[in-house]
Amino acid sequence: MKTLKEKVILVTGASRGIGAAIAQELARAGATVIVNYAGNASAAAATVAAIQAGGGEAFAIQADVSRSEEVSRLFTEAITRYGRIDVLVNNAGIMITKTLKDTTDEEFSRQFDINVRGTFNTMREAATRLADKGSVINFSSSTTRMMMPAYGTYVATKGAVEQMTRVFAKEVGSRGINVNCVSPGPTNTELFTDGKPDELIARLAGLSAFNRIGEPEDIARVITFLAGDDAKWVSGQNIGVNGAMA
Repeated sequence: MKTLKEKVILVTGASRGIGAAIAQELARAGATVIVNYAGNASAAAATVAAIQAGGGEAFAIQADVSRSEEVSRLFTEAITRYGRIDVLVNNAGIMITKTLKDTTDEEFSRQFDINVRGTFNTMREAATRLADKGSVINFSSSTTRMMMPAYGTYVATKGAVEQMTRVFAKEVGSRGINVNCVSPGPTNTELFTDGKPDELIARLAGLSAFNRIGEPEDIARVITFLAGDDAKWVSGQNIGVNGAMA
């Protein structure tokens, strides 16, 4: 069923992994999708092509979400092309797993610039440029509910996103905009699996009630619900999507 028909949805970091799965699932639900990417133009083009092959409408726009001027341009280009943006999905993010003592200044700043500043930049634009009765969906992580060594800086960025989500929900509610956050658990993407031995992935899979890690489609289906009108009374929430891991 085309539950998102006539909605224009911007997905940041949508060229690969969870972002690409979200973009394709939203398109299957009838949405027009703006595929944002930072640098991988070929992967973004592949996501757009996959959507179009399924009969959907999509367009790729390059922008580094950590740079406010590029985010402003991203919104301008999207609105110029489609007339409005109804839903913002803040999926763009990076994860560097190192103990606090081994984390460099550059690694600390890079994670905060993309994960926190990037979310801030897009929400600041959305505050005045997202359509009335729209939706904002941010990304945290189920690692914020655990105490996993080497995740200290990463969970700090995601904790900040969770708090901004709660406050922003109150700030834009008068325009009928609902704002939520999702917290995936371990998910089968390059971002999560890169550099991890099979034994570690198997151990993490054993923490879920279903003895597996998540798939990008598991996350995408929840995003699709939150982007729709049936979720309008859900706002200011952080929803764990982790198979009962945490």
